[in-house]
Amino acid sequence: MAGAAIRGSRVGAGPLGESERGQSVPKIRVSYWCADGHESRVAFAQEVESYPDLWDCPRCGLPAGQDQENPPRAPKNEPYKTHLAYVKERRSDFEGASILHEALGKLREELGG
Repeated sequence: MAGAAIRGSRVGAGPLGESERGQSVPKIRVSYWCADGHESRVAFAQEVESYPDLWDCPRCGLPAGQDQENPPRAPKNEPYKTHLAYVKERRSDFEGASILHEALGKLREELGG
């Protein structure tokens, strides 16, 4: 059983060569640098009119730009906020107490007491 496998190939592998894959397009390499100083050289077709301003660094994941002297800053990660934290940003303690008092008054009227 083990002798029936063809060594050095995989399922679906065909002959390799330019004639089988088609002609490759002329390419240009564009360098991107991240805040950690990593350089990423990305290949684009020469026909492309403009390249992306930012590219994710494959080594660290930070955004990378084309200017080596001024790479983009790392994004600021804000901690997760609860619903209550967002409410407290919009309302003061006094406003919250008055809204609660009003809601309790309506509830007491509905319950009849």
